[in-house]
Amino acid sequence: MSLYIKETGKNNDETIVFLHAGMPSGWMWDKHVESLKDYHCLVPDLPEHGKSIEIKPFTMESAANEVIDIIKERAHGGKAHIVGLSLGAQVAVQILSMAPEVVDHAVITGALIREVGSSLSIFMDIFHKIFMRIKDIDFFIKMGMKMQSISLEYFEDVKKDTKALTWSSLNNITRENGSFRIPENLCRSKNRVLVLTGEKEFKVFYESALDLNKCLSNSKSYKVANLGHAWPLESPKLFSSIVRAWINDDQLPDTLLKL
Repeated sequence: MSLYIKETGKNNDETIVFLHAGMPSGWMWDKHVESLKDYHCLVPDLPEHGKSIEIKPFTMESAANEVIDIIKERAHGGKAHIVGLSLGAQVAVQILSMAPEVVDHAVITGALIREVGSSLSIFMDIFHKIFMRIKDIDFFIKMGMKMQSISLEYFEDVKKDTKALTWSSLNNITRENGSFRIPENLCRSKNRVLVLTGEKEFKVFYESALDLNKCLSNSKSYKVANLGHAWPLESPKLFSSIVRAWINDDQLPDTLLKL
């Protein structure tokens, strides 16, 4: 069984692969794909997510291998720009360490590569246990979206994804997310990588971004003012403009602040 992939702009010259965050699926990139419709866009649902929910278990390495195969088989020239948020950003980092030759430019935001503090870890464990009990209740879905500054226009998409999520899948995803560190060979990558984080992120995401920027010799790192972890969903036009500027080696928006 292969990953579900949404594909647009097949006749356009350059390919962009979008890698979604944990628990949402590829729908989160719909507005970005529309803004970048002059590109060939590939949007997979990662293992144990969305329409790839039956592909198990999710591991960072297996997800990266799946995406590498997609790029080799479907990207123009067997090479693509890759864009990732959160879990998708971690998968992008894994790809850069395993097969940098299939990547042109990369834009990653909210990639966790450090151990979270014990208090945050305990909080997240409690949160996940509560989440599984209330995840299918509309009121709590909407409340969670509001807390993450995600527009209610995505409600039906979020509800569909959370309803399909099992305790086993949540454990797999959170284990891989929380244990992810800088992979072997990543620091050999010469790819152009833009490392981003929302200004309202937890401190560990700033530190992770700085670690990645230090490791990657051809990268730049910035924070995005006044926005949080899911900021590509909060401000899709801004994010799309940043992606376009980066992959074309153009000047980045002044709204980005140096870390």
